[in-house]
Amino acid sequence: MTEAQTWTLIATFITAFFGTLTLFGVMVTRLIRAEIGGVRAEMSGLATGLRAEMSGLATGLRGEVSGLADALRADMGVMETRLNAKFDALDRDVQAIARRVFPDAG
Repeated sequence: MTEAQTWTLIATFITAFFGTLTLFGVMVTRLIRAEIGGVRAEMSGLATGLRAEMSGLATGLRGEVSGLADALRADMGVMETRLNAKFDALDRDVQAIARRVFPDAG
């Protein structure tokens, strides 16, 4: 082979090498972008599912707390009625005692 042919082969091999290197670089970049896109989509799906689950739990908790608050209000109403009855009885007893101790006041 002559010197010109040798330099032509060297240039061809170098060109092929850099072309292959560029091709692999582009392919790896596309692969990484595709994988990142897949991870992004999966994370988005998980976040959406988590939001839906948390929303359901919050709704259930609100209902449960509302039910407990209603039950507590009902119990407080019963206690208020009982206390009013006891205070009325106590008031009658105090009035009776006052009439006996102070018969001229009323």
